[in-house]
Amino acid sequence: MPKPSEPLTVPSPGIIEVTRPHDHLGPVFHVICWNDPVNLMVYVTHVFRKVFGWDEARAKKHMMEVHERGRSVLVQEGPEKAEFYVHQLQQYRLQATMEPAE
Repeated sequence: MPKPSEPLTVPSPGIIEVTRPHDHLGPVFHVICWNDPVNLMVYVTHVFRKVFGWDEARAKKHMMEVHERGRSVLVQEGPEKAEFYVHQLQQYRLQATMEPAE
């Protein structure tokens, strides 16, 4: 026991870094928008901005991928958030699906 005149030292808390292997992370899904003959390009750009909060340039980039390549991988998310985005896009009458990321 320290004497009353000696300063009391408090040990500093140690930092313990815990890491999980990659395979313990939850599944990841791609949200994909598919080309269709109905929706105008300006409308698709508008929907991407509204749903994802993207700026004009990013929304146009993905819209052009949909138009030129037939599809665009919009985001990569966990299953719940990916499903949420798919439903949001479908409410705007866009053809959207999700598939497991590899």
